[in-house]
Formats: sequence, C-alpha cells, structure tokens
Amino acid sequence: MRKFVVILSIMISLIVLGELKVALLVNGTLGDGSFFDLAPEGVKKAEKDFGLDVKIIEMFHNPSIWEPTLRDVADSDYDVVIVGTWQMAKILEKVAPLHPEKKFILFDATVDYSKGNLGNVYSILYKQNEGSFLVGALASLLTTSGIEKTDPEPLIGFLGGMDTPTINDFLVGYIQGAKYVNPNVKVLIMYAGIFHDPAKGKEMGLVMYKMGADIIFNIAGITGIGLLESSKEANKYAIGVDYDQALMYERKDPEVAKHIVTSMLKRVDLSIYRALKLHLEGKLQYGRVEKLGVADGMVGFAKNKYYLSIVPENIREKLNEIERKVKNGEIVVRSFFGMSKEEFEELKRSVSPLK
Repeated sequence: MRKFVVILSIMISLIVLGELKVALLVNGTLGDGSFFDLAPEGVKKAEKDFGLDVKIIEMFHNPSIWEPTLRDVADSDYDVVIVGTWQMAKILEKVAPLHPEKKFILFDATVDYSKGNLGNVYSILYKQNEGSFLVGALASLLTTSGIEKTDPEPLIGFLGGMDTPTINDFLVGYIQGAKYVNPNVKVLIMYAGIFHDPAKGKEMGLVMYKMGADIIFNIAGITGIGLLESSKEANKYAIGVDYDQALMYERKDPEVAKHIVTSMLKRVDLSIYRALKLHLEGKLQYGRVEKLGVADGMVGFAKNKYYLSIVPENIREKLNEIERKVKNGEIVVRSFFGMSKEEFEELKRSVSPLK
C-alpha cells in the first residue's frame, strides 16, 4: 500500500511539473550479461513505474566519442543525465559545471567535489569489497570441501579486467573473505588488461585452472564471459559478477550455468531506480557521494538454484552467518580505497602461491 501511495504521489508531481526527461549514456557495450546491462534495467523500471521519458545511448568501448556525446546530451533538453564508471568521472567534472540547471547521476565512481561547481552531481559508490568478501569466503570454503570438481589444495583464482582501483577493491575484499575462513588459502591473481576480449578471458581462465585453481572469480566485463565459458571446458567452477550470470547462461548455454556457483551482485539497477525515485520526491542529495553496500541491499551474492545445488548446506549456513556479520558491522571489510600501496602489496603476497 505504501509503495502505491509513493508512486501515485510521484505521478501527480509529474503531471504538475511535466514529464521528466532522462538520458542514460553507456560507455560500453550492452548485451554482456553483466555490468553495463544493469543500468538500463534500473532506468527502464523507473520509466515504467513513474512515466519518465527515457533515452539510452550506447557509446561502446570508444573513448573518442564519450565526451562529445555527453556534451551533446547536456546541451539538449534532458533534465537528468546518467553516466557511470571512473572513465566518465573526469569528463563529467568538465561538463556538469557548464550546465548548473541540469542534474547528473554518476554510478560506480565519484567526481572530485573539492574542485567546486559540482553541486548538481550525485555520485554512487558500491562497497564491492563487502560482496567480494562473501564470495571469497565461499570460494575458500568450497575449494577444500571435497565436492565434485575440487581437490584438497586451498587454491582459488581471480581474474580482473584491468589493474584499476575499483577492480582492486574487489580483489581486496575477495582475499580478506578467503583468509577469514582459511588463513592458509592461496589466490592466483591475473589481469586481462582489457574488458571486451572474451577469447583472452577464456585463455587466461584455462591457464589458471591448469595451475590448480578450482574456482575463479571473474571481474572482467565481456572478457569475463570467456572465463565463465572456460569453467565448462575445464570442468571447474567460476563466480560471476554484478549480474546473476548463471541465469544468463541458463538460456544461452545451460552447461556453462551449471559451473557458475554464484555471482557477486552489484545492484546498479536498484541504485539508479532508487536515485530517480528520490529525485522525483525532491529528496536526492546532489553535491555528494553515497556509498551503498550489503546493509543497503545493494551488494550481495546470488543464491539461485545452482548455488543451492552445488554448495553444501553446512557451507551455506556459514555464509549466511558471515553475511549477517558484514551486514550488522560485526565484520568490517577493508577497502582498497584508503589502503597504502605497501599494505595492498603485502595482502597479495600473503596469498601468493608462487612464493
């Protein structure tokens, strides 16, 4: 009933103020079943629920058109412009001050508010370190559990798209979670150097599986699709990211889905929907960054039928308890952001199988 009242009040506001025009600029390729597909889902749900006028612009992996496209859209009659990732943050810092009458939403990154004139920008950061802590604990528990496709060696893997702060925040959480349940765990760490090369992802995945990893966490965009598919060929396990990637493969290739034990969820869709709802209610606080995590329901991991069938009940119970502790603050997960270079390197060395 409350949800109906809220939506009704928003619809009345739109009738009075006019239809809100929203543009979402995607600096990547749609259809990867991962990160870049989430933002359109949130915008489309807001369009349906609130009667917005929405346009989604796909800018692909072509940095040369990102800034001109943002400038063109900002010059047009859109009321709210949404962009995402660290790659768009610097561009937005240049464009937003030129349009103080417009509102901008930046997800998965933040502008530098100390530069001033960015009071029309709302930034969303996600505590991916918390979600990664949970799947790191899961991988560490599974690798020595004796279930099919594993061996007794406590060795797991991590494939990042690029060596960037956000990707390393995933890694920091993953290592902490893995060590939380087994201080002796080892982690193979590799970076593909690219987010849109599935062939390279598959090649690197097969290498890590041959090196002994039972389970590999994929944080590599379209490159990671290759990693997921390599799990089928190697008959090992993979962990997806951002989106429930097993459900994507359930339609595309069910055999791959059976090897994706879970996915770490970053609910970009829900956070954008929430931001647009708050904007319509006049409650969205522009000029600041907000960090959303497990306690906010914006970060977590998929508990689908594959997770339930692969993961033994005793491990699921342990994961539920760990998740509860992260949610209530009993477990505090360190972030790459604010960590010194020396601390980061020492954390990686502590799980290196090569020393």
